[in-house]
Amino acid sequence: MQKMMENETFASFVFFGTLLVVKMYAVAVITGQVRLRKKAFVNPEDALRHGGLQYHREDPDVERCRRAHLNDMENIYPFLFLGAVYSLLEPNPTVAQIHFLLFFFGRIVHTTAYLLKLRAPTRSVAYSVAQLPCVSMALQILFAVVKFW
Repeated sequence: MQKMMENETFASFVFFGTLLVVKMYAVAVITGQVRLRKKAFVNPEDALRHGGLQYHREDPDVERCRRAHLNDMENIYPFLFLGAVYSLLEPNPTVAQIHFLLFFFGRIVHTTAYLLKLRAPTRSVAYSVAQLPCVSMALQILFAVVKFW
């Protein structure tokens, strides 16, 4: 582990990747809290436990939280793969940190915009900003791999 953390790029990737996973856990907890507060349960047994089958229902605020979480999974999981492989290419550590930082802040703003219902186009701009480093890393990985074919 010590040897891997000596790689400045990989250590930076691990730091931001871990923060993103913690953020995903936070959104999951927020979703659960909104579900409890709004009494909107997806499973009948949960509704029965919290007051009755009338609470076995959907709620727009719970669905918004769920969509934010699903969007995280659609974007953070690929970032974790791309960032790990990209780190193995031994890129310039400063450039790599900029990639990781851009993705991280893009996802933070995206989630904040989603949960707080910020005006458009805040969420879509944040999404686009976060995609730029992913596209860059993917292209660099592909170019590196093609050299060995």
